[in-house]
Amino acid sequence: MIKSAPTAAVLLIGDELLSGRTRDINLQQIASYLAPLGIPVRETRIVPDIEDEIVDAVNALRAKYTYVFTTGGIGPTHDDITADAIAKAFGVGISEHPEVTAMLAERYREMGTEYTPARRRMARVPHGASIVENPVSGAPGFQTGNVFTLAGVPSVARAMLEDIGPRLETGAVVHKVTIRGRGLREGDIAEPLGALAKEMPEVSLGSYPWFVSISDSGVHLVARSTDEAQLKVAADRLEEIVKACGVQAERLEEAG
Repeated sequence: MIKSAPTAAVLLIGDELLSGRTRDINLQQIASYLAPLGIPVRETRIVPDIEDEIVDAVNALRAKYTYVFTTGGIGPTHDDITADAIAKAFGVGISEHPEVTAMLAERYREMGTEYTPARRRMARVPHGASIVENPVSGAPGFQTGNVFTLAGVPSVARAMLEDIGPRLETGAVVHKVTIRGRGLREGDIAEPLGALAKEMPEVSLGSYPWFVSISDSGVHLVARSTDEAQLKVAADRLEEIVKACGVQAERLEEAG
């Protein structure tokens, strides 16, 4: 029996994301971190600071994917309700984690800052969850089952991934080749690209045009596969398609 490859979903939490006040980069950070581990992000959702909506999204995603990463809503303010929502989703209680509250109390003492009830909220962890270290600001994230709950601040979320990485089951790395054709138009290559996609279903093919100006435009043709031999064949064929249009083909190779 072939074991299925691990997959991931990202759940972005916060009214500020939906209103446009805050621009998200956590999805990009998480997906970029997971790609070299062979864990593709297959879905992302954005939900407001409403407990029932967070619970519903967490339960739907954790049942569908190997791992779920949530960002946002674990700070000290009244609208930071993610920890409570995670506990509700898993049907467990939540309370101050003794090791976390001791660590935070010492951290604030060293800074000469009062460890207020609001700040103590950041020590609340769903029962049974394991801690995800936060080397940036101290207040940790946590892992509940296959759900990793991270801070919303991008620098903190990215730092937390370093503690999560060793816990993950990795998969086959997806390699990528990009064939760039300056001056190429999608309509020129639509038919041969579609034929190649049918011929090589094990290789994922995509077409991504860019347009800055009349003199700076073209198409990126991207091939992705875990099979490097098949990827090379596909890349050669893409180059042929581009050259058949009278355009020079530039090849870029990378993992992810």
